[in-house]
Amino acid sequence: MKISYNWLKQFVQIDQTPQELSLILTNVGLEVESVDKVQPVAGGLEGLVVGEVLTCVQHPNADRLRVTTVNIGGKENLQIVCGAPNVAAGQKVVVATVGTTVYPLEGEPFKIKESKIRGEVSQGMICAEDEIGLGKSHDGIMILSTDTEIGILAKEHFQLNDDHVFEIGLTPNRADAASHLGVARDLAAYFKSEYQMPDLSSFKVDNDNLVIPVEVEDLIACPRYSSLTISGVTVSESPDWLKDKLKIIGLRPINNVVDVTNYVLHGFGQPLHAFDADKIAGGKVLVKKVAEGTPFVALDDVERKLSADDLMICNTEAPMCIAGVFGGKTSGVDADTKNVFLESAYFNSVSVRKTSKRHGLKTDASFRFERGTDPEIPVTALKYAAILIKELAGGEISSPVSDIYPNQIKPFEFEVSYSNINKLIGANIPSAEIKHIITALGISATSTSDDVLALRVPSFKVDVTRECDITEEVLRIYGYNNIAIPTKINASLSNSSRPDKENTQNVIADMLTANGFAEIWCNSLTKSAYSKNLDEAVFILNPLSSDLNVMRQSLLMPALESVAYNQNRKNADVKFYEYGKTYHLINEKYVERPRLLLLISGATQSEQWNQSTKSASFYNLKAAVDAVISRLGITTYQSDVLQDENFAYGIKYFRGDKTLVSFGAATKADRKQADVNAEVFYADFDWAGLLDIVKKNKIVNKDVSKYPQVRRDLSMLVDKGITFDSLKGIAFKTDKKLIKEVGVFDVYEGDKLPEGKKSYALNFILQDEEQTLTDKQIEQIMQKLIANLTQQAGAEIRK
Repeated sequence: MKISYNWLKQFVQIDQTPQELSLILTNVGLEVESVDKVQPVAGGLEGLVVGEVLTCVQHPNADRLRVTTVNIGGKENLQIVCGAPNVAAGQKVVVATVGTTVYPLEGEPFKIKESKIRGEVSQGMICAEDEIGLGKSHDGIMILSTDTEIGILAKEHFQLNDDHVFEIGLTPNRADAASHLGVARDLAAYFKSEYQMPDLSSFKVDNDNLVIPVEVEDLIACPRYSSLTISGVTVSESPDWLKDKLKIIGLRPINNVVDVTNYVLHGFGQPLHAFDADKIAGGKVLVKKVAEGTPFVALDDVERKLSADDLMICNTEAPMCIAGVFGGKTSGVDADTKNVFLESAYFNSVSVRKTSKRHGLKTDASFRFERGTDPEIPVTALKYAAILIKELAGGEISSPVSDIYPNQIKPFEFEVSYSNINKLIGANIPSAEIKHIITALGISATSTSDDVLALRVPSFKVDVTRECDITEEVLRIYGYNNIAIPTKINASLSNSSRPDKENTQNVIADMLTANGFAEIWCNSLTKSAYSKNLDEAVFILNPLSSDLNVMRQSLLMPALESVAYNQNRKNADVKFYEYGKTYHLINEKYVERPRLLLLISGATQSEQWNQSTKSASFYNLKAAVDAVISRLGITTYQSDVLQDENFAYGIKYFRGDKTLVSFGAATKADRKQADVNAEVFYADFDWAGLLDIVKKNKIVNKDVSKYPQVRRDLSMLVDKGITFDSLKGIAFKTDKKLIKEVGVFDVYEGDKLPEGKKSYALNFILQDEEQTLTDKQIEQIMQKLIANLTQQAGAEIRK
């Protein structure tokens, strides 16, 4: 959000420099991300001075050029060659001296140099208004009034004042500060002064010749709707002061009527909309929702299909404006407009946010309505805008103020105690100062006892509803830096639980990093479109945008955005891991679940002279998953084929009814949502569940066996539905003591085998910790193993 230093001074007295003020703003909770010196005209007219043309004669070598002598108040006059048809002796003009950089309205800036033009020396340039960015005319040079002082700087003559713009990183809860007035309120509280509101005493209704009735059909989506009409306006270019105000904060001036609405929006934080009253069919305004699929062409010339949930400002025939979001193409104010219908409303924040998100429209108006505007300011803003429009565009206010506000929004009322506020802050702030800060912020406070205040919070403080909110308000105005750091820290000894969560997390992180994974840290806020179970979604009350309106339910989608970001920058081979939480609303309770995500995409090795590129596969991911499980010391678990909508295919490791990790390939639908074209493999660990298992692990030290291991191999035919995991389980059940390991070294399926069959080649590692195994013992174990495999898995042992 951009805030102008000079504009702030219209609301509150400021003696500090822009740099000093930026620190104050940050201290009161309005973090200043940057402070930029800006000028309403490019270049700020630096190096331009007022001069007087003393002589003007025909150029001896050019019919269209003249040689002039110009006095700019210096020791010597300047000779300047000029091609303007209207230059003449005796004129007061704007002169760009040698060395000045000129910033024309169109084209690149250029530097003035002393040069010869057709043989005559030219020591500067007499300027036209478009050559210095003051206008569009290029018919001739600018001619100033005859009483203009010679030698005065052009920026002083035209009263151009440098300004500074603060870029404020406004947090979602500070809707009250989304304007110059809102920022001024905080500064006034900090300075212990008063802020000034514009004078509305000149507002008066001139006649009732253009009364346009309004009917609000949806009072939930539009609790308040105020309006009036102004007739006989002349739509034209805005005066310089208004254009400069808007350009300073990055807005493009349009015309005097529309510019006033933008000026009031950024001044008061109240969005307005001006309609051409003659284009309101039926002479009536209806605030309602329209039928699903109704076509509507907005100011951007794009036709959109409206939803039945979109609140619209309509005439008797068609919608004219998306309420609180964007105006219509055919109903706005243009150069031919003579009569204006001016709207100032309070729209439901949820309704505006959903509509804005649905149509992908983010405007200055929707930015404020989505966070919650002040329901008590629409009429004030409406009157001020009407005064300005009359001043700049003429006309008469031709209707009384229409204010539809049947269900007045009451201020929040609750009690706070001085002792609780000081307890939360950790300091002893005098009660009188606490009360002064509260009242300076516009909150009505009445003492009910020595320690208790009864508060009435004004409507513009949409985020202040509890004692802890008041504590935050007091603390930011009092100053975080004014809270002393205690000289004594009290602590109690406690036994740390095993395992140490941070240490365990770091051990796995170090292992993954050593194996080529990079740690990422994604935003916990994401878009609701990523949520596959909206009933469990945790929505943000005042989101920064529609793309950050819900807490993530999975680590995958933000990580896929990171994959897309890297792949779009030619970094297609990625191996990521992230520790994070997912957030759910289950049975009206908020649940946070710690997770660990592994993700692989692209190639596992780059192309070399002696090897080709090798794409990542499911088995690369499985190796990483097995490494994590092994490093945590988890040896007993089961596996099964994954049946989960979040995976195209995969496997899960589980114990009983608890899944330890699910891993496999990301679905095409998920990859498409994040604009990822390459195949992606990922694993989703239940980190809390893994830590619970690690907590129960017992560390046992034992000597390395001095008796040798024996390997035996078996090749067998089994049904295609038989998995290696099931064969492994049968083997360990056969002899848990002597069979130490089971591995698979070959799998074959093909037309050389009977239909519905596949071939496994397994190896078995046998070892006795107490003695060397004899051939007879080994043979007995293998025969028992063959029998069990035949009986339980239907295996046919191949000789």
